[in-house]
Amino acid sequence: NNLKPRQVAMTATLIQNQTSGILLKNISWKTYESLLNELGEHGGIRLTYDRGNLEIMTPSAPHEKSGELLGNFVEVLTDELNVDICSLGSLTCKRKDLERGLEPDKCYYIQNEDVVWNKEQIDLNEDPPPDLAIEIDITSSSIDRLELYASLGVPEVWRYDGNRLIIYRLEGNEYAECEVSPTFPFLLKSEMLRFLELRKTTKEKALLRLFREWVRSQIQSRE
Repeated sequence: NNLKPRQVAMTATLIQNQTSGILLKNISWKTYESLLNELGEHGGIRLTYDRGNLEIMTPSAPHEKSGELLGNFVEVLTDELNVDICSLGSLTCKRKDLERGLEPDKCYYIQNEDVVWNKEQIDLNEDPPPDLAIEIDITSSSIDRLELYASLGVPEVWRYDGNRLIIYRLEGNEYAECEVSPTFPFLLKSEMLRFLELRKTTKEKALLRLFREWVRSQIQSRE
């Protein structure tokens, strides 16, 4: 089915009044791409497409706070390690041949930064997928987004639901849970979770200073 422009506008209005999201079925790839273009100006709307199923969601404040904090952790880590990254936020990661697409909460090119850093547009049919994606799962999706990440070949995913943090490493076509980040070998899941919990009692800037100090201590201990 193809949604008309007026229906697109109605969908945008509807989702803005939802606390979670809506799932549309039997939606064509053409309609999905049309919605991406039409809703591109609505920064708070996320689209997930899986072979005819289209989910439209608006992130909540806790969702966005968690995503920003984990994103800041990545910035601190790469800064202290003096590693170049290409930060692409909620880049739409899609492949027509797979009929799948989604927008991570945060995504980064790290190992493949040199391949994409100066590109205006990224095409996952030709370019590698992001090396790391951050997935905030406070409001559960109706679509298995982890399966979509695997099909797109994203090597590492951090998934946080407000209480539990899981680090996934892609092995073949499936993800395996890890205790340590494959990208940052000293970054224990337990330590990241400790800092995520600290935000309940520590303001953002102070928390990031503490995290930076911890990262520096880990780097020094490995030298």
